Amino acid sequence: MAAASDRRMRGFNRWMKYHGIECSDALLLSAENGGSDDSSLSLSISVKALCDLKEGDVVATIPKQSCLTVRTSAASRLIEEAQLGGNLGLTVALMYDKSLGPQSKWFQYLQILPPFEPIPLLWSLSEIDSLLTGTELHKIVKEDKALVYQDWKECIKPLLDLDSFQLNPEFFTADEYIAAKSLVASRSFQVDEYHGSGMVPLADLFNHKTAAEDVHLTSVSSSSESDAESGNGKRDADDENDGDDEPISPHLETEFSGGSDLELSSNSGNESTYLEMIIVRDVKAGTENLIIHLYSEPRSRYCRTVEFISVFMSSQQKKAVSLEKERSKRLQASACWERRGFCLTRDVCQALFSLADARESLYGPNSLDDDIKSFTESSHITDPKLYHSLTLRISERRIIERLRSFAASGAGILRTAVGTRKRRRVERT
Repeated sequence: MAAASDRRMRGFNRWMKYHGIECSDALLLSAENGGSDDSSLSLSISVKALCDLKEGDVVATIPKQSCLTVRTSAASRLIEEAQLGGNLGLTVALMYDKSLGPQSKWFQYLQILPPFEPIPLLWSLSEIDSLLTGTELHKIVKEDKALVYQDWKECIKPLLDLDSFQLNPEFFTADEYIAAKSLVASRSFQVDEYHGSGMVPLADLFNHKTAAEDVHLTSVSSSSESDAESGNGKRDADDENDGDDEPISPHLETEFSGGSDLELSSNSGNESTYLEMIIVRDVKAGTENLIIHLYSEPRSRYCRTVEFISVFMSSQQKKAVSLEKERSKRLQASACWERRGFCLTRDVCQALFSLADARESLYGPNSLDDDIKSFTESSHITDPKLYHSLTLRISERRIIERLRSFAASGAGILRTAVGTRKRRRVERT
């Protein structure tokens, strides 16, 4: 397994060099067995800093022509004729290039991607019913699954009837569509206005986290890359004499070169041709590098206006901040309701208790303690579906517990208020 992972990573490193993607020597790309029983999902890739990185350091340069988009895909004509836009078009592009196998320009890149992201949308109906029962996702996922199938039936299935393209039906099934859609949803980036969203090799290997990012992706003009060629040999030592002689589809690259020139010439003169990955906060050696998921085109190289899903914060710091915010909100809410105790009438408290009981009954016979016990015995590696579904169930049930406690505290306020009024009447008499 380790040998296969190493071989795929070496193939990807050669592929990046062939297509002009420059990755800094300060980054270590490593692949290892993720421990999953499913060998197709067991390749776990991490990107770590080999030395301290400073804000402003450029750690990678990625030509836009190396990104898989509706403009660069071999299926661009098919997508245009079918009038498929946005993520739907990108999903078809990904499915089509996967169907080409070794003939695809992105074959070595696609080899290191999982076949799908294990999201609930890909679970069977029986798994959805057994693992998500009672949760907010249960009904939503079943509805989304039906909607996605309808999308496939209306937009993807008709493509198989087009004689001019002769698509391989095995790669355009409903399951393949949902699998490709999961990759696009979790890994694609907005490249620019011309290309739209795309699969960005190397960038999508960085983990995405919700906090403050330490790396983000932005566009630069090719004219600013005066020293781009100087880094082409960075990984020569690793690429040579590694025992692998898998070709990088040079015959297909010649076919694509004409299209690339056409695409570049169709852009405006100010259109950038490269993406850069830039450190936006200092990173210590040995730290796993994390990246944003979204970005908007900057107005200039030095004015990077970025919309991002945040990315980097230590787990302890993140937990501490989260707990402090939660505590502050609870105190504010408690003080508010103490001042407005008159809103918590007996009927309101009873309604809250009834709501909590009704919501809790949806989870079935297992108690919260049963779920917590099952969670401690589960593993996100060997059984990720059970692990994450229990995380959701436990979180929701704890919210219901807080609702019940809130109603109980309101009932206590009422009892105290009633007792106070009775004592006052006694004192008057």
